[in-house]
Amino acid sequence: MYGPGVVAAMGTAMILGFLLALFIAALFLWMAAKLIGIQNASIGRAMIAILGGGILAAIVGAVVGAVLGPLGPIAAFITNIWVIKAVFDTGWLRAFLAWVLAAVIAGLVMGILALLGIFTLGALAAL
Repeated sequence: MYGPGVVAAMGTAMILGFLLALFIAALFLWMAAKLIGIQNASIGRAMIAILGGGILAAIVGAVVGAVLGPLGPIAAFITNIWVIKAVFDTGWLRAFLAWVLAAVIAGLVMGILALLGIFTLGALAAL
């Protein structure tokens, strides 16, 4: 049985891990938005887009998926792009390109870290 200190430490580690992951994902989206040429791009807006887009896309995807089945993931994707569009105050194409470029940048960083031996692609199997 774990004591309250261990439980508090695990909870703190979970919160810090979540915040770190949020910041890293926002960093990739911010870099992509800057490269695309979105004027209102900032780390704070990127964090709002990542967090808000993830939460809203999960809700919309679950509701639409429960009613219309395979259209759930499509609705979730469109919702995520819409949140990026709304947060950065840009068009649909720039929001989509920022989303794609953020994924490409993240993939390149993971590939470079894997080549350096700092990160293993096998760690992604847990996702």
